[in-house]
Amino acid sequence: MASLFKDLSKLSQYRDRRFQGSQEEFEQALLKSTTVYVGNMSFYTTEEQVYELFSRAGEIKRIVMGLDKNTKTPCGFCFVMFYSREDTEDSVKYVSGTILDDRPIRVDFDWGFQEGRQWGRGKSGGQVICYLLLFFLLIKLPDDFPFD
Repeated sequence: MASLFKDLSKLSQYRDRRFQGSQEEFEQALLKSTTVYVGNMSFYTTEEQVYELFSRAGEIKRIVMGLDKNTKTPCGFCFVMFYSREDTEDSVKYVSGTILDDRPIRVDFDWGFQEGRQWGRGKSGGQVICYLLLFFLLIKLPDDFPFD
């Protein structure tokens, strides 16, 4: 059955490989955290837009935009830190799936921001490069190209 709000009993679908601990410790960190990870954002979404949307869930302590390590430009994600756990839960419950800059954003509990996590993954600074490369390859392939 479809649900209007995100189920908070599922802490996160994402497991950060940089977390230095067991799965149990990771889940405990998620239960206490006042940080959310926001994904599937447009590269053109501004910090001000993020603030405007997430401040509806509660008082924001800090926003860290995800950046391409080389160009220092936004690469489609951010971290939002709240002052209270209740506000954090409200943002996951009510803001996840909201359309921001014509894209449905994904909001998940995060174990807590640490310096260095603002850079996109990969040597080039973002996982996006792979998607762009795949996209350009696909649009240049002939229609009858065998994909299997």
